[in-house]
Amino acid sequence: MDEHQGRTIGFALDLARSSRDAFGAEAAIQALRTALELVDEDDSQEGELRGRLAAALQAGAATQTVAIGRVPAAQMILDIGPATAKDIADRLAGCRTLVWNGPLGCFEVPPFDAGTNAVAQAAARLTRAGSLLSVAGGGDTVAALTHAGAIDGFSYVSAAGGAFLEWLEGKTLPGIAALEASAAS
Repeated sequence: MDEHQGRTIGFALDLARSSRDAFGAEAAIQALRTALELVDEDDSQEGELRGRLAAALQAGAATQTVAIGRVPAAQMILDIGPATAKDIADRLAGCRTLVWNGPLGCFEVPPFDAGTNAVAQAAARLTRAGSLLSVAGGGDTVAALTHAGAIDGFSYVSAAGGAFLEWLEGKTLPGIAALEASAAS
């Protein structure tokens, strides 16, 4: 393994560790699936990890999907790929609740918005159909859902990011605590 391959795999593992520490083992697995594209092509092993890559973060940049062990040094993983977006959308169809915090790629710059757009639109369709309760939070998430044209299809959207997640966890929020203390006195 060359130095770049180690850095690329290290990035994916750091993402998985952060997800595991914050949300558990299943989130770590999903983070890896999100960061790295799983596709089956004639020239690859079934289920081989692949990434959607580009040399630059700029609108209209040429992209490619390659095996994660073959990510060239001059390339960056900037979005989930189409197979991962489809996999997440398919999994949502079997869910009753979605809590979304954070875009799935660099959604601000096409074509790296494709994964976020596809999953957001699938979640909005399921919510409108009444089969999914979709809750989203965070400024980047609000911007991504707006960009995807899906924000009105979500059940609840909050501009709060970290505070939104802490509230869902049942933690005491300093601002709320101050208001409650003021109201009590």
